[in-house]
Amino acid sequence: MDDSKIYVAGHLGMAGSAIMRNLKIQHKNNLIYRSHQELDLTDQSAVQNFFKIEKPDQVYIAAAKTGGIFASTNYPAEFIYTNLMIEANIIHSAFLNGVKKILFLGSSCSYPKNVKQPMLETALLTGSLDYTNEPYSIAKIAGIKICESYNRQYGKSHGIDYRSVMPTSLYGPGDNYDLKNSHVIPALIRRFHEAKIKNEPKVVLWGSGEPRREFLHVDDMARACIKVMEVDHNTYNNNTYETCSHINVGTGIDITIKGLAEKIKKIIEYTGTIEFDTNKPDGVARKLIDNQRIKKLGWSPLVNLEDGLLKTYQDFKKL
Repeated sequence: MDDSKIYVAGHLGMAGSAIMRNLKIQHKNNLIYRSHQELDLTDQSAVQNFFKIEKPDQVYIAAAKTGGIFASTNYPAEFIYTNLMIEANIIHSAFLNGVKKILFLGSSCSYPKNVKQPMLETALLTGSLDYTNEPYSIAKIAGIKICESYNRQYGKSHGIDYRSVMPTSLYGPGDNYDLKNSHVIPALIRRFHEAKIKNEPKVVLWGSGEPRREFLHVDDMARACIKVMEVDHNTYNNNTYETCSHINVGTGIDITIKGLAEKIKKIIEYTGTIEFDTNKPDGVARKLIDNQRIKKLGWSPLVNLEDGLLKTYQDFKKL
């Protein structure tokens, strides 16, 4: 059993709880965590004190303020400030207290809106971002670059090795089903479920339904994070660059929003019709990431979309 002391920031969120589950599956049980009520990660002094006392060996940064188009459009100041503060406080406090290994979770929405598909890691910062989630994307890019910058300045002198992954859109147990602040899959699950219960004749969805998106089950993401954290230094460096050190994590398969809605409608057994409100925004036309780097490290997804959606719906019904 690995007795490394591991801090998972954001352990109550969908991504963080999945990392916790999968660390325990791999018999890594020396885990530390704090709820937001116990530790405000935007409070620099509180974070520094936490690291001074706990002295973890490794850190997974899954804590973040997240949400769908509605939330990112209406709360841009909260998104950029909260996420910048969380990542900067954790990474700097970890460094000051001798943490050698960090895994930071970025987001594929950080890639330029008109970039060539599938998106390579090297596409980062090569074009303008989608306006609807630009503040969140900039904060996530900053987190990746903080890790890179600390490696460049302190990697050799202090023996640190701070790494980043760029997951595609996640779904699975522990998701947020609030209709205004959720991402597309939990929002669709709730909409179709409630329409079924209320016998509504139709469900109206935002946009045209034509944009294509890639979705990754959160437990597949967690396994990828642990894989990236644990691969040896030389192998990691051979698959990254000093100024492009993040690794994409995705399935390599995408689907239209319309196709996704049809799958969820079938799983929930909703018998009404689907309509699309084209007056509402679509976001970028396509988001598919290139996953060759992570595949070279020996990872591949285990949960296909149909099975994952069914299990997610079953999880939703328990709420």
